Amino acid sequence: MDNRTQFYKKLKKKLKQDTTFPTKYLFKFIVPSEISKIDDVENLFNHQGAVISKKTSKTGKYTSVSIHIIMKKADDIILKYQQAEKIEGIISL
Repeated sequence: MDNRTQFYKKLKKKLKQDTTFPTKYLFKFIVPSEISKIDDVENLFNHQGAVISKKTSKTGKYTSVSIHIIMKKADDIILKYQQAEKIEGIISL
């Protein structure tokens, strides 16, 4: 089993133990400050009632993107992280 698979398995277990669904969940990502990459992150949550806030780093090289959204189950949270992984240069926090 690779590291990513183990990570998501652990995350799912923790979410199921510690979270009552549906829940308001906070996703945090750091992406290079390119409009296309920031748009890619926002589009993962588009039209789902998400509250999205962005903050650019002091150097302007990176942007922090925070998303508050109601999630129905642990699998939905993991799916969002897996979709986000496909964005080049993204860091999930």
